[in-house]
Amino acid sequence: MKIFDQIERYHPYNEQEEHDKEVILDYLRHHKDAFFRSNQIAHMTASAWIVNAARSKVLMVYHRIYDSWSWTGGHADGDEDLLAVARRESREETGLKEVRPLSEEIYSLEVLTVDGHEKRGQYVPSHLHLNITYLMEADEDEELRICEDENSGVKWFELDEALRASTEPWFVERIYKKLNDKLKRIDNSKELQ
Repeated sequence: MKIFDQIERYHPYNEQEEHDKEVILDYLRHHKDAFFRSNQIAHMTASAWIVNAARSKVLMVYHRIYDSWSWTGGHADGDEDLLAVARRESREETGLKEVRPLSEEIYSLEVLTVDGHEKRGQYVPSHLHLNITYLMEADEDEELRICEDENSGVKWFELDEALRASTEPWFVERIYKKLNDKLKRIDNSKELQ
């Protein structure tokens, strides 16, 4: 499993990632169905932090279920190529035709809690998303399109503005702020991890 090896090689950025990396690896070792949402306890997902060429803006969607501006992403649904999942979800949720990974390596990882909710008239119980994030780039002048099933808005935000736009405090403090901090470090060093 290529993604397992990538996660093992990944150097955690902070304490949250150290703990979450071990949780994800342990779960993958013991649950062969971790790439399927039929596993109602926890399953693999992939997200993208989509930035413009200048690295000054991030593209976010207004997520219907969470009622907040958020990153793009979705379920693996059996696909162990999480980079491909992140790219596909990015295009579906934003209407972008071209989303380029800035690296094929993992940008971030996190264990995310998901409260029980209704989706397409069906109840989805509370569970965990074992999430892998990739850093992507897109042309901010490309036309954007809402994905009616999942979001009601697609918009570019200045990096700090994106933090203020999200109404999910844990995501802002633990995830989005981290992603922006890592981006600034990359910009300063001119290289990706």
